[in-house]
Amino acid sequence: MSTENEGTAVPPAPSAPPVPVDAPAASAPRAQAPQGPYGQDAQGQAPHGQGASGDAGHPGVSSSAPDPSWPPPPPPTAPYGDGGSGSGSGGWGSSYQQPAPKSGRGRGGLVAAILVAALVAGGMGGGIGYVLAKDNDESTGSTTVSASANGGDVKRDPGTTAGVAAKALPSTVTIEAESTSGEGGTGTGFVFDKQGHIVTNNHVVADAVDGGKLTATFPSGKKYDAEVVGHAQGYDVAVIKLKDAPGDLKPLTLGDSDKVAVGDATIAIGAPFGLSDTVTTGIISAKNRPVASSDGSGSQASYMSALQTDASINPGNSGGPLLDARGNVIGINSAIQSTGNGGFGTGQSGSIGLGFAIPINQAKYVAQELIKNGKPVYAKIGASVSLDDSAGGAQISKQGAGGAATPVEPGGPAAKAGLKPGDVITKLDDRVIDSGPTLIGEIWTHQPGDKVTITYERDGKQHTVDVTLGSRVGDN
Repeated sequence: MSTENEGTAVPPAPSAPPVPVDAPAASAPRAQAPQGPYGQDAQGQAPHGQGASGDAGHPGVSSSAPDPSWPPPPPPTAPYGDGGSGSGSGGWGSSYQQPAPKSGRGRGGLVAAILVAALVAGGMGGGIGYVLAKDNDESTGSTTVSASANGGDVKRDPGTTAGVAAKALPSTVTIEAESTSGEGGTGTGFVFDKQGHIVTNNHVVADAVDGGKLTATFPSGKKYDAEVVGHAQGYDVAVIKLKDAPGDLKPLTLGDSDKVAVGDATIAIGAPFGLSDTVTTGIISAKNRPVASSDGSGSQASYMSALQTDASINPGNSGGPLLDARGNVIGINSAIQSTGNGGFGTGQSGSIGLGFAIPINQAKYVAQELIKNGKPVYAKIGASVSLDDSAGGAQISKQGAGGAATPVEPGGPAAKAGLKPGDVITKLDDRVIDSGPTLIGEIWTHQPGDKVTITYERDGKQHTVDVTLGSRVGDN
């Protein structure tokens, strides 16, 4: 079973407005805007990249108990691209939809039944078509020509979609995660190194983190038990490791997401609605799209400055690779924008040509940290920011939030740069900042120690200052 991350609408950005997305459910009247401390999420943690709308087919992952202490309660976020069950309207990011418990007859049975019915109908239609054509031939003397059986093999060059898919598919896996209570879902991952590490989305494996069951199946049919090495809720990235990994693993080549251009060809691989080893194509339709996504259960949100693609991405694609025309990984499919429910009668949302992927440059850094330390490391500015979308930027809170005694961390990066409560950050380097979540997503594309230039407004005047980013370890 797969789950999608669908999100809520992001406040319009001056230069590149965020993408509105369906919310898992109608939101209650807005209370005072939650605030994210220290340039992290509303819980005083380093902010995640903004959520795109529904995630690129989250592999059926059931939501885990929300952690009230970390990231800000997701601003209107979109559910993960894995086909979650809930749906909503408006909001940035995509909401994560929880797969149904694996009891009794599951969705797999329903999908199979529908596919069988479709095949039967197709066979019937084909039969009727043949009879009509045959009768027509006899009455008109018309004849048909078939392709020669000895015309030679079709040549599929390495640069063609078929060539890229043939090379990449053997290094992708369909992941099944199941909690101790039997709930779970299906997602996708890809081989990261020869030691057996597989990179995927956090929401894909969340059910198996605390004593659950995790397996990874290759297109060849070989299935391996696996364990979670580390996971990052904020980044929505996780690394698992195959048990008894084979010695012939071929890691996919990682590209450079910073050099991706709008219009570049893309190829997505995943298991939409549980249909493993599915390949779809499209282009990069936008870059640096602020996206915030959550599992729709009120737990912390994930943020990203995403690559947007029109390659068909559905529930179950989550965690799978987004490739360029040469077969290099440029992103991890994570969320989708959706207009509502649908998909084999499961209530899961499907693709409308707006998918969002975590840039591979960011995901690579996160994966390496997880393999090395088992925990994620987030960059931060050391200031709590409002998650409201009405400030015309990211406003530093006027009072502490998420347990922080003060909105500006004493001795932190923001304090050293002279930033104060009430300042409204409007740009980070050359990126326009239209809201707190957007700032969080952009900060998280950097690493601790990076120097960034922040433009902010105070008392109606614009100022610019350089800030050296700090760090926070772990999601809590």
